[in-house]
Amino acid sequence: MIEGKVAVVTGGGGGIGEAIVRALGAKGVKVVAVGRNPAKLEKLAASVGASFALSTIAVDITAPDAPKQIVDHAVTTFGRLDILVNNAGSFNFGPVDTTTDEMLNEVLAVSMAAPFRLCREAIPHLGEGSSVVFIGSTWGIYGTPGGGAYSVVKSGLIGLTQTMAAEYGRRGIRTNYVAPTVVRTEMTEGFWDIDFFRRTNHELTPLGRDCTVDDIANAAVFLCSDEGSFINGQTLAVDGGISTTRYVDPAAVGAERK
Repeated sequence: MIEGKVAVVTGGGGGIGEAIVRALGAKGVKVVAVGRNPAKLEKLAASVGASFALSTIAVDITAPDAPKQIVDHAVTTFGRLDILVNNAGSFNFGPVDTTTDEMLNEVLAVSMAAPFRLCREAIPHLGEGSSVVFIGSTWGIYGTPGGGAYSVVKSGLIGLTQTMAAEYGRRGIRTNYVAPTVVRTEMTEGFWDIDFFRRTNHELTPLGRDCTVDDIANAAVFLCSDEGSFINGQTLAVDGGISTTRYVDPAAVGAERK
């Protein structure tokens, strides 16, 4: 239902972004994968081969000319732009009172200003049947100790999602937000078996498995497709139920305190 459309995916060189690139490509979408690391993009392109139409562009999305570079690349390469997936973001977090100006500015630049500016550049090229998806976090929909600037920008992107849905819906542009729980990727691998992380993530999630990159990719593709054609301005939590329940693993409930 989205075959032949053209998509830009930021942070497309690995993790969730790569999964989204592949999931869109599998549906016949022509994809521009954006990333900072040329080697990762080259590896992705080599593995994709001729299985679907893929172009890559290595750019720092915070650079002043990055939005124009990215959009021009998509339009020049594939002739149009229909889908924008803002996936790239900073994983820099910490309590407000320990967040330095350097940390704050980095998170705001990567996770708020960059997607805002890319949307601004892309909107003139989007039309009926187009879709913008932000890949955010459950940390943007509920309070999390230590979230700091990370939680601020994820919440802010929900506001941007709703504003764009109102502003551009009549032009046929739908805007939605995917809120993943913590997904096991190269970026988060170091947390996975830490006891504190397991207590505050695994033991509070009703579904008894990890969230995968494919779970997020499938949600993003659905929102971009005709199957989601009346979904606009929404936040879709892909989190196994952690954000909407007070579930605690029975083993944790019965554990003895020391």
